Amino acid sequence: MEIIVGKTAGFCGGVKLSVDKTKELLNSNSNYYCLGELVHNNEVITELEDKGLKIVNSLDEVDDNSTVIVRAHGIAKEVYEEAERRGINLIDLTCPKVLRIHELVKKDNSLILLFGKIDHPEIIGTISFCNNGIVVDSTDDLDKVISYIKNNNIKEVSVYTQTTYSLDKYNELINYLEERLTDIKLNINNNICDATRTRQSETRELAGKVDLMIIIGGKNSSNTKKLYEIASSITKTYIIETIKDLKDKDINFNKIGIMAGASTPKSSIDECINFLKG
Repeated sequence: MEIIVGKTAGFCGGVKLSVDKTKELLNSNSNYYCLGELVHNNEVITELEDKGLKIVNSLDEVDDNSTVIVRAHGIAKEVYEEAERRGINLIDLTCPKVLRIHELVKKDNSLILLFGKIDHPEIIGTISFCNNGIVVDSTDDLDKVISYIKNNNIKEVSVYTQTTYSLDKYNELINYLEERLTDIKLNINNNICDATRTRQSETRELAGKVDLMIIIGGKNSSNTKKLYEIASSITKTYIIETIKDLKDKDINFNKIGIMAGASTPKSSIDECINFLKG
């Protein structure tokens, strides 16, 4: 059996920054809350909770003047405002690339089309900073938006994207939009981060060289699911969170490729490699 691990598998820069900083904070004081899961990976979250991190779903669950960590995906503008009113100290560990998008959309007064999943934490945060924004995730969504644009004689539209969005889907939506909106000013901002693009490209390339792909990542990780979609369209693919998910699967293949999502720790990748070798 030959095992090939993707060079870009595992933590991206933004996730590593958030996790390392949180561990540093917990080593000095365990009395920290985090608004939502810091990253979408159960193993990482369990390790941080064991160190004392308390995960909450809203600021309603914390007392005034508490200290709350902002996760890598970012939060909505209203949450910042509530924290300020209540004297809650926010330690903002939002990915710098996400914060950059927030700053861009704040200054954009045109109609904004935000490509992404409407219920994804990053999109929930970003859309709150838009002066006039609509979340788009399909050509059906675009059909409705295009009708709205034409009916309201809108002359300028800007596009922004979730940093972990599918590059294939982005290209499909942009082409669809450009073909149908030829008489307005279209400002296109591809905010898919370089790490996401490279990881998706490497997954596609690696899947074409192996008999089986194993994608490792959290079950609620958007970028991990996209890697699975890419790989499974090319070769047989399993998506797992831990090696427990591999126990009942056929791994009798000559060449196996491994790729992991941006929130997957190196320890999970190493465990998978050791399991396959064993």
